[in-house]
Amino acid sequence: MIWTCPPKLSSGVTLIELLTVIVIVATLLAVGTSSFKSVTNSNRVTAEINGLLGDLQYARGEAIKEGQTVTLCVSTTGTSCTGGTSWNGGWLVFADANGNAVVNAGEAILRVQNPFTSTDTLTTNNNVTAFTFNREGYAVGVVAGTLVTLHDATVKSTWTRCLSVSMVGLMAVQLYGGACT
Repeated sequence: MIWTCPPKLSSGVTLIELLTVIVIVATLLAVGTSSFKSVTNSNRVTAEINGLLGDLQYARGEAIKEGQTVTLCVSTTGTSCTGGTSWNGGWLVFADANGNAVVNAGEAILRVQNPFTSTDTLTTNNNVTAFTFNREGYAVGVVAGTLVTLHDATVKSTWTRCLSVSMVGLMAVQLYGGACT
């Protein structure tokens, strides 16, 4: 009996098979990339508005807990209130013993928020540059429900969030539905 080797079969892929795989991978990447961008935009916008909401709630809670005035104000320096209605440059929370919305000597800075790394804009209506909470938790000087609006660089309503602050210190985040109330 003579043993012979079976004929050598070609191993590899054809050009058609390779092109088919490339088309499938490209399609999946195209769909996945747009979905990923949507998820990252949503997460960023949510984190930014929730950062302000959390610090406002913290300031109100500290005012009630400590029985003294606490202020959250626009700050690009992290050491003093710099004014303006654009909050994307950062803000700080401080114990404001005299309630003048100015960081004076001896007033403790409780929290500092760094500027946004994105191009999102966070602005208030009514020219509000600071939120001051008294020892009862009321927002002193807030004009009939101040609204803070966050827009991403595209200014699409999909990525717009609104934060309303009432005179009694209640806060709520809303999705933009043509207008925030």
